[in-house]
Amino acid sequence: MKKKKENSTSIFPDLETYIRILKETNPLRESILYSVIQALNLPDGSRGLDAGCGIGLQTLLLAKEVEPHGHITGLDITPEFIQYGNKIVMERGLSNQITFREGDAANLPFEDNTFDWVWSSDCVGYPVTDNPIQLIKELKRVVKPGGTLAILAWSSQQLLPGYPLLEARLNAVSSGYSRLIKGKKPEQHFLRALGWFADAGFQEFSAKTFVSDFQAPLNNDIVVGLGSLFQMLWGEPLPELAKKDWAEFERLCLPESPDFILNEPNYYAFFTYSMFFGKAA
Repeated sequence: MKKKKENSTSIFPDLETYIRILKETNPLRESILYSVIQALNLPDGSRGLDAGCGIGLQTLLLAKEVEPHGHITGLDITPEFIQYGNKIVMERGLSNQITFREGDAANLPFEDNTFDWVWSSDCVGYPVTDNPIQLIKELKRVVKPGGTLAILAWSSQQLLPGYPLLEARLNAVSSGYSRLIKGKKPEQHFLRALGWFADAGFQEFSAKTFVSDFQAPLNNDIVVGLGSLFQMLWGEPLPELAKKDWAEFERLCLPESPDFILNEPNYYAFFTYSMFFGKAA
């Protein structure tokens, strides 16, 4: 039986919307992802795999880290993402440094020990597989001995300063979260990934969390990105959310509202990405 494709686009009504949101929120992530990549100390000239690469925005950052002689392969199960990534590579003249390929991270189309390192962001622990340990084993399979496997994902945020209880209630019933964690067992949650690495046979592994923060005055790219993030996380009302909480969300998080929180002169917010990484034996 053919395996059902599942990916983060299931959160959004169509691919065009998802790609737009990826592009609009990218300025929020670039600095924190750059810090994560630097922490890995990827060897110059190395060959890496970006598993679950989406439209290739992080693939570009990875390629910059190992330039000029390194090479990155971006893999994603969604053909439209691969087409978009190829377009970006052609426009930027990076075809010698980046190759995109359609494929499933749970069944990689590569031989054992192909890559110096493997990176997977916002993929493992999301609705890609119900068996994260097996996925970690499959990613490990294509890493050369002594190479690194790193997985990371968005792990927390505080975006509505002054309204912690509202934000907690939005998170508890949010469409953006519930579709990712509904039906998951506790051991399948991303922050349990140290156990996945242990069960996948890693002898040397660790975890680290990175913070990205924003304070007023915000430039336009950050305002647009945070506005899109509000919609991505909480933009669809669910029956469990009280009407007064939805009204408060609209008052604070819609750009057309006179009380739009990003216009607050003392606005401050942050989010975190957590990385789990290990050395292949």
